[in-house]
Amino acid sequence: MQILLRKLLQRTTSFQQGIGRCTYSTHKVLDIGQPTPATHPQLLKEGEITPGITSEEYISRRKRLLELLPEKSLAVIAAAPIKMMTSVVPYTYRQDADYLYITGCQQPGGVAVLGHECGLCMFMPEATKHDVLWQGPVAGTDAALETFKAEKAYPISKLCEVLPDMIRRSSKLFHNMQTASQTYTELEAFQKASLVGKVEDVSRFTNELRWIKSSAELKLMRESASIACQALLQTMLHSKTYPYEGLLAAKVEYECRMKGAQRMAFNPVVGGGSNGSVIHYSRNDQKIRDGDLVLMDVGCELHGYVSDLTRTWPPCGSFSSAQDELYDLILQTNKSCINLCKPGASIRQIHNYSVEMLRKGLKEIGILRDSGSNSYHLLNPTSIGHYLGMDVHDSFAVSCDRLLKPGVVITIEPGVYIPSVFDGPERFRGIGIRIEDEVLITETGYEVLTGSMPKEVKHIESLLNNYSHVRGMETQHNMQAASS
Repeated sequence: MQILLRKLLQRTTSFQQGIGRCTYSTHKVLDIGQPTPATHPQLLKEGEITPGITSEEYISRRKRLLELLPEKSLAVIAAAPIKMMTSVVPYTYRQDADYLYITGCQQPGGVAVLGHECGLCMFMPEATKHDVLWQGPVAGTDAALETFKAEKAYPISKLCEVLPDMIRRSSKLFHNMQTASQTYTELEAFQKASLVGKVEDVSRFTNELRWIKSSAELKLMRESASIACQALLQTMLHSKTYPYEGLLAAKVEYECRMKGAQRMAFNPVVGGGSNGSVIHYSRNDQKIRDGDLVLMDVGCELHGYVSDLTRTWPPCGSFSSAQDELYDLILQTNKSCINLCKPGASIRQIHNYSVEMLRKGLKEIGILRDSGSNSYHLLNPTSIGHYLGMDVHDSFAVSCDRLLKPGVVITIEPGVYIPSVFDGPERFRGIGIRIEDEVLITETGYEVLTGSMPKEVKHIESLLNNYSHVRGMETQHNMQAASS
């Protein structure tokens, strides 16, 4: 008994000493309006500005941008504006990719200026007590210097005093035209520079930098793709019991968020039946009829990096002969195009190959009268793919003729979209099919980042018929238990 009491007293003493250490700690954790290693150690490691990306990488990005900018030129990049749903209710905020790429700041209201003389100069918003009360703390000039590692920082109210002189001394001015802010565009110095042709879009430089991903960026992209694949698989298994476009959209978003994504990369496309032939269908308000396919194009965003994939399947559990025949053509095109992904190829080359393959296949099936028919473009007006990264259509200023390099991520997404009113075989009318994967270009070829998501007919049918029924029974049982 004495030994037991002595051990208990030792544990109590250790516990009290631990409490004492915590109670009398003078360290104050400062909230700057976004996660930091101090406030969110579960998200960020020491030295990271955003999850997975260190301050050294952000500094390196700025140095590389300066190397691309002409001598004595200036780059001005504003944070994305807040978009309002109503007069007092904002939409969920998403930072402009260029501003986030060079600063790491995820908050609105700032303007970043990058120049050979000044380095990174950040103009930061000034929060009033009212702002902090209603919206919480925001990053100011101290955070710009200490957290985001800027060389200079001013309150945004000083921009009209400081920036004009910087503009006048510059030989050329580059800015982000998509998020151009009146905070600086209405300055007399900016307008004069614009009139004499000194102002251009900075995106041709920032898109170039963002085109090839670092190892840290690729890690985030793999994680984002993994989350989207897991979420879509769960949704596929959910579809047999709940064949409703809206419920499937809700399910995939729930699964993405529960697995760590901050938001969807775009509003999920959930097209049942003929709705699948509408390429950017977004209503998601129809029941999926028994025997129809559902086309789901989804993606999520993880710490600034997005995913994008599409699968098409029959919630009822089996493809019809017409669906199977058309699906196999799209699947074989998907696989063949992925095999073409390697350094030295281009999206344009892969696209041209996909067009030839689909034209030939659609003629053999009997959908096209001849492989050279112009009606092909009515059935598939899309490109085989696009660049992917911080935005869904990333690095838009980089040509699809550019030869691919290791570190570039693209999508491969062949499809066919046959309207209900179609001058062709009736059994194919109203069918929309797309199979989309994310592909990373490597030194030796490619890596399919969405390779864990099934796309073979036999695998899809097996999952729907042998596993989704069990999932449906479990869901119904849980709902009944909750209501009892």
